[in-house]
Amino acid sequence: MDFLRPANWEEALAAKAEHPTAVPIAGGTDVMVEINFDHRRPEYLLDLNRVGDLYEWEVGADSVRLGASVPYTRIMENLRGELPGLSLASHTVASPQIRNRGGVGGNLGTASPAGDAHPALLAAGAEVEAESVRGSRRIPIDEFYTGVKRNALAPDELIRAVHIKKADGPQQYSKVGTRNAMVIAVCAFGLALHPETRTVRTGIGSAAPTPVRAKAAEEFLNAALDEGGFWENGKIITPSLAKQFADLCSAACNPIDDVRGTASYRRHAVGIMARRTLTWTWESYRGSAARTEGVA
Repeated sequence: MDFLRPANWEEALAAKAEHPTAVPIAGGTDVMVEINFDHRRPEYLLDLNRVGDLYEWEVGADSVRLGASVPYTRIMENLRGELPGLSLASHTVASPQIRNRGGVGGNLGTASPAGDAHPALLAAGAEVEAESVRGSRRIPIDEFYTGVKRNALAPDELIRAVHIKKADGPQQYSKVGTRNAMVIAVCAFGLALHPETRTVRTGIGSAAPTPVRAKAAEEFLNAALDEGGFWENGKIITPSLAKQFADLCSAACNPIDDVRGTASYRRHAVGIMARRTLTWTWESYRGSAARTEGVA
């Protein structure tokens, strides 16, 4: 196994173009596990740790450009207000040591359905900035996951950053595991309210071959909130409405039985998380709306 160590981004792109099968490694929290268990034996490892651009982020007027290697700890410490869903997801990642090393780019590159960041990225409507010597492009998060541990990157492309709209409403994230730390998700759920567009987006992890959105549930809830004037009047979401949303989220799953949980349990748990996160986010939205009216 050869080890490639580019000093900057241009050298990294050149190395990837010359060796398309090279496996990128930055935090190494996923790649090294696969290598240590002999699940993967790549011909080349492409070490990106010296590429400083990947550890930077930029907060713009409407969105955050998050470098692929920004550690989860930095997201928790510096971007809680702009990216609350991703910040909550970052809290659930493994241990403090791994949160200090791992970043969203690694989750995206591995594309495991159990990756902790995926539900939050789906709910937020992120875009993945991919680049090669041929140029740069943005891949909508809905088009990024193409199969079990497969993504839309071309063989010569690397993930440079993720573009995520700044939260314009409450966001939540929930995860089920066999313990509170150092655990792969049995299933996970992310939800984001977008008051500016009067829409709700979801993200489901570890309950289908790829991370997915519960699109039928979103369409149902968007229509119900619009028809009932919920965004304007801030009414409480009824238990029956929350249950129907939760049932549709469960139906969006296509899980398997494995050592971490059964398919039926995963469907049930996703429904519970969907109902709870909807309740939490909507109550937060109602509270913020009430405070705004009080100030006005």
